[in-house]
Amino acid sequence: MASGCRVGPSILNSDLAALGAECCRLLDCGADYLHLDTLRPEHHLRPPRRGEPAQAARPGALLRLGAANGSAVIYLPVLSALFCWRTRPSKDMHMMVARPEQWVKPMAVAGANQYTFHLEATDNPGALIKDIRENGMKVGLAIKPATTVEQLAPWANQIDMALVMTVEPGFGGQKFMEDMMPKVQWLRTQFPSLDIEVDGGVGPDTIHKCAEAGANMIVSGSAIMKSADPRSVINLLRNVCSEAAQKRCLDR
Repeated sequence: MASGCRVGPSILNSDLAALGAECCRLLDCGADYLHLDTLRPEHHLRPPRRGEPAQAARPGALLRLGAANGSAVIYLPVLSALFCWRTRPSKDMHMMVARPEQWVKPMAVAGANQYTFHLEATDNPGALIKDIRENGMKVGLAIKPATTVEQLAPWANQIDMALVMTVEPGFGGQKFMEDMMPKVQWLRTQFPSLDIEVDGGVGPDTIHKCAEAGANMIVSGSAIMKSADPRSVINLLRNVCSEAAQKRCLDR
């Protein structure tokens, strides 16, 4: 069974100078988990040049805590302190790094609950999945817009969650890609018990498309963080997903 409908605010959009207070506020507003985008700048995929399709991230657009160079090693103590606080809320680490293998143990030690890596970033997903589990974390597997869902399919029965990116990963202000919804729908049909997360441009205006396609884990950044009433936005996103899931059950 998929684990129910859950909403995870992206803390990338929070006030990073008051990160603990921001996370506390989000959880008090009903967030089910926290979504943390992580990238080492030397491994980032550059923003698109004019006339090119978008690729990935500017380092300055991502979570870079504790050091001017954004090194994951340096900011791990910050993450560890954050993770040990407030009854250890569920944390989904979205690892937009070139060598995800090298950060599994450090993130586990820091206290991450789920390690989500990109299929495009590794030559051996099976070994990485095994390593993540052996380090006590759930496994998330993400695909960028240009990656077909069929490339993820061989691993779907070995992971806890599939992340379908609905923008190019890593930088804000992008429009929600509705043409990613057939990927979500295909995954829900083929793997009905799989948790399916969507990330990028998701908010009150686009949640119905995500929910109807079959997403049950919703990452939302600016739609929550910029709202005067984040609790209402979180409740709306969750309720729309729950209603769509109930309808799917009745239609079977």
